[in-house]
Amino acid sequence: MYGKVLLTFIFVLLLLLSYTIFIGNLDIRSYFFPHFKLSAVVPAACALDPSLRVFMYDLPRRFNVGMIDRRNTSETPVTVEDWPRWPENWGLKKQHSVEYWMMGSLIHGVEGREVVRVSDPELANAFFVPFFSSLSFNTHGHTMKDPATEIDRQLQVLRLVDLMELLKKSKYWQRSGGRDHVFPVTHPNAFRFLRDQLNDSIQVVVDFGRYPRHMSNLNKDVVSPYVHVVDSLTVDEPQDPYESRSTLLFFRGRTYRKDEGIVRVKLAKILSGYDDVHYERSVATEENIKLSSKGMRSSKFCLHPAGDTPSSCRLFDAIVSHCVPVIVSDQIELPFEDEIEYSQFSIFFSFKEALQPGYMVDQLRKFPKQKWTEMWKQLKNISQHYEFQYPPKREDAVSMLWRQVKHKIPGVSLSVHRSRRLKVPDWWQRK
Repeated sequence: MYGKVLLTFIFVLLLLLSYTIFIGNLDIRSYFFPHFKLSAVVPAACALDPSLRVFMYDLPRRFNVGMIDRRNTSETPVTVEDWPRWPENWGLKKQHSVEYWMMGSLIHGVEGREVVRVSDPELANAFFVPFFSSLSFNTHGHTMKDPATEIDRQLQVLRLVDLMELLKKSKYWQRSGGRDHVFPVTHPNAFRFLRDQLNDSIQVVVDFGRYPRHMSNLNKDVVSPYVHVVDSLTVDEPQDPYESRSTLLFFRGRTYRKDEGIVRVKLAKILSGYDDVHYERSVATEENIKLSSKGMRSSKFCLHPAGDTPSSCRLFDAIVSHCVPVIVSDQIELPFEDEIEYSQFSIFFSFKEALQPGYMVDQLRKFPKQKWTEMWKQLKNISQHYEFQYPPKREDAVSMLWRQVKHKIPGVSLSVHRSRRLKVPDWWQRK
């Protein structure tokens, strides 16, 4: 009997000892195997912190806020004390300003600790490169042919050559091949001269309209909202929200576009002659933006046809105006779609459906009032996720973007680890 008790005790002791070894509390492996090392050991404090840890490169101001605050010619990195406000009179430039708000979140810190800026790159999950490539293009190269385009070329080629050389010499870039480096490139022409050098990096884009799959794709990149240019509707409590919006369908914007955007010209003909449909050609001026805001707030549905690329700022203007979006775009990708179900507050038509005379208007007129009201309520609930602001707030657009970046990190780790042991080109990519 004593023998059985002793054997049971020894068995339990060995079981506990084995469990302790394998969970890592007792490092017997290092005693017997002194040359065995665990890769990328994270300090205990970091291991318990669920926040995304980001190291931001300290680039000279000319690469970022120097394009906004030109009076400050200092080359020292920007701080909280001298962070410039986004100019209120910059109109449509704002729609591509995601780079500014993401950098600001690292300067100030995000409420709720969705992301934490670290000063030690050894502790970082990701590396943020604060170059305002979209603002550079919007400021100097937006006509693609004027003399100022040369300035944009110099910024994006001459200076970026230096930047890319600096990054590629960094052991942190070399360690991952740049896969854990984050570049905001929300304008479709941003970084247009050297974008192929970012193929493996995490790019923050608004869509994939102009880039091949090997350059930008959902596996590694983050889809961002445009920054809305109309003011947010903050007080929206009518007794009957459906009846308070007298226009059935509203669109105001450019009708002559490239690529997928050619559908806008065809829609202009199809939607003419309806008393409850407002379809107007317009350019973005300060006054016209105000008129668009007024029109969206008084409409049940807001039309969002594809622009030069599959998406446009208009969708997010509609969301913050609590106007149910009607999306006509066969190739659109939407931000935060792993967390947000757009069918709960948006209606989708294919090009074929939208270009069938009378079909779209007929469907919208028959749309149940109760279901529309539910969508309107959902818009009010989720609109906070599309707000870009400084200081940033919990669950706003920047907070959501950093969470999307965090979701990409496991894939980055998988890709890096596999690349280190592969001796031949990846077999599955050859199929």
